[in-house]
Amino acid sequence: MTSYRALYMRGGTSRALIFNETDLPADRKSWDALFLRALGSPDSYGRQLDGMGGGISSLSKVAIVRTSKHPGADVDYTFAQVSVTEAKVDYKGNCGNISSAIGPFAVMQGLCKVTGDEACVRIFNTNTQKIIHSYFPLKNTQPEFSGKFEIPGVSGTGAPIRLEFQEPGGASTGKLLPTGKICETLQVQGVGPIEVSMVDAANACVFVRAQDVGMTGKEMPIELEQAKDLLKRLDLIRRHASVAMGISKDVEDAKNYIAIPYIGIISAAANKDMDFEMRVIASGQPHKALPLTVSLCAAVTAKLPGSVIHEAVQGRSLKQVRIGMPSGILQLDADVENRNGHWSVRSGSFFRTARPLFQGEVFI
Repeated sequence: MTSYRALYMRGGTSRALIFNETDLPADRKSWDALFLRALGSPDSYGRQLDGMGGGISSLSKVAIVRTSKHPGADVDYTFAQVSVTEAKVDYKGNCGNISSAIGPFAVMQGLCKVTGDEACVRIFNTNTQKIIHSYFPLKNTQPEFSGKFEIPGVSGTGAPIRLEFQEPGGASTGKLLPTGKICETLQVQGVGPIEVSMVDAANACVFVRAQDVGMTGKEMPIELEQAKDLLKRLDLIRRHASVAMGISKDVEDAKNYIAIPYIGIISAAANKDMDFEMRVIASGQPHKALPLTVSLCAAVTAKLPGSVIHEAVQGRSLKQVRIGMPSGILQLDADVENRNGHWSVRSGSFFRTARPLFQGEVFI
């Protein structure tokens, strides 16, 4: 058997095998087979029992890190979303949760030098060609993982990691508004006309009203997993949006992109502690919490008048955006501005925690 050095790490509400690129084959064409084998995909039983994956999209991820030559970055980071049931590896988008593990990994691996009580690791995400600043505490020049900060969806506490996405607009398509419109009607074969907001900030997303797809918006992931017909309709909407946003050539080609665009289902806030609620389908599966890049995109969209999310906010002040999700409430910052009728995003940020789980060799 062949083995490769890796670090298995939790980042936010996801987990990933993280590789130093120097430990991987130089021929990138061999990476897909390696990652599929390492995580145990494809698995028709949906468990990834013969690998390191956890049977759901948030636990079927890979990250590759190297020293950067980019003038504004310390390290380069490539994200790979590995399908659970199919032999597919998607590099089209980024993962915000796993992004929180990259800075600490880089310091642990000696890929960048840090001093003082707080690190700032500048990360260039190769998937989206965007810069992320990762701030986290240090102890004796190494990442400090213990702390009292708690995030929804993760038991226990840890040290806070602040991620600041620099100019995240157009991460997947090159445009914040890929079609030039904040809200429009998609003609979806098999579903009919449906009003959507298609926005690209940190990752490309399509947002729909829960009521328009026969949902309350309060459903828990286990309920959505059992609603097979609903999931098929949502995927049809997602694939039609993929074509409209210029991500795929046609609806059939959109099947090849398992990660983006994500689809977010929006409903009004259940209480005063949140601004709106959202459920997300990620790689064909209901997400147990929320993907961070989708949350950032939703926070941006909430500040765009006329969007399906801005409508759901119902006039609330949005200095910070609070999103209700299956495991709690997520709070984000999004700096959005309009200059001469043109919308742009200066930055978006949020807090996560991370923890290394083990380091060694994964057998292929």
